[in-house]
Amino acid sequence: MVRIRVLVVDDHRIFAESLAAALAVEPDVDVSAAGSGPAALRCLERAAAEGRRFDVLLVDADLGGRGPAARPAVPVRDGDEDGLVDGISLVAGVRSAQPGVRIVVLAEKDDPRRAALALAAGACGWVAKDCSLSRLLSVIRGVLRDETHLPPALLTGVLRELTAARKHRTESERLVESLTPREREVLRCMVAGLGRKAVAERLYLSPHTVRTHMQNVLGKLGVHSTLAAVALARRAGVGPADLGSAGRIGPQESNSA
Repeated sequence: MVRIRVLVVDDHRIFAESLAAALAVEPDVDVSAAGSGPAALRCLERAAAEGRRFDVLLVDADLGGRGPAARPAVPVRDGDEDGLVDGISLVAGVRSAQPGVRIVVLAEKDDPRRAALALAAGACGWVAKDCSLSRLLSVIRGVLRDETHLPPALLTGVLRELTAARKHRTESERLVESLTPREREVLRCMVAGLGRKAVAERLYLSPHTVRTHMQNVLGKLGVHSTLAAVALARRAGVGPADLGSAGRIGPQESNSA
């Protein structure tokens, strides 16, 4: 029998454990639970290292007590021990790191905007937390067949949100294209969560030069904060700088940047 490996991610312990116990009754389901975003990432990494990757993640839309508008999606390496990786961010990070994993978002209520954000981040489904177990199992098996599951009542609203998101993405891409190559590199460092000093060290620039580049980036993007710049960059498809590699330039070039 081919078994389905499921990871339930919810910071409400009783709900997570109850759902995991209910799913575990199924003969073809192996299920584990994690109580935060960072805990889920550790489970995923450990399972991958042991050659037993999870097939499906069931992720609480309100993970960490934050809505998706609180901050843009973050790279999978981000987050802290307090679980401050929200549900939509976790979807984006996991899909980037382990694209073979299917993700279903569990929500307290239907919300077209948040459902659209979840789908755009890479989720395969949006399901009410109070749905029946048989419905949830149907969705789990369906996403493994590359199906996308949404409540019928959400479909029109989600399509409207996705159409609007495409328009915003086009506008964001145009603004990003106005940046110089160096400013784009600085923006990627900002997306990766680096502060001014860390950007300066990575790119072999002075903090003063980095500050000037950051101010130029904000000005050209028409925003007033780093958070807003990162959100716009994400909409334009700008990914984070690879923190595992060295900067692109050497010290001898710093004065000419």
